[in-house]
Amino acid sequence: MTHRTRERGSVTAEFAAVLPAVVLVLAVCLSGLQVASAQLRLQDASADASRSLGRGDPSSVAANRLAVAVRGATLVQSQRGDLVCAEASALLPGAPGRLLGLRIRAESCALDGGR
Repeated sequence: MTHRTRERGSVTAEFAAVLPAVVLVLAVCLSGLQVASAQLRLQDASADASRSLGRGDPSSVAANRLAVAVRGATLVQSQRGDLVCAEASALLPGAPGRLLGLRIRAESCALDGGR
């Protein structure tokens, strides 16, 4: 038996051993991007909701805008002196949110000029 015959198939075995790790790293990276994107959308929607509340719109209008921007998001309105604040939260998108019930949260305040 020659040296070449004994190594036959070793590349296939190494590839089969490394492939699950590569797929796992890729899945974690893509999930991280998905979470970051969802957080940015929620923060933007929260800022929009606080500006809407600051203009004097009803909280139902702000909550509706928030729900349109981020599906399933909830809004909690609060007052801090001259500011009106909107705290938004939503279930983390994808499998981590559904399986683990993880939530993301964002808060934004605007000058309360509409009251």
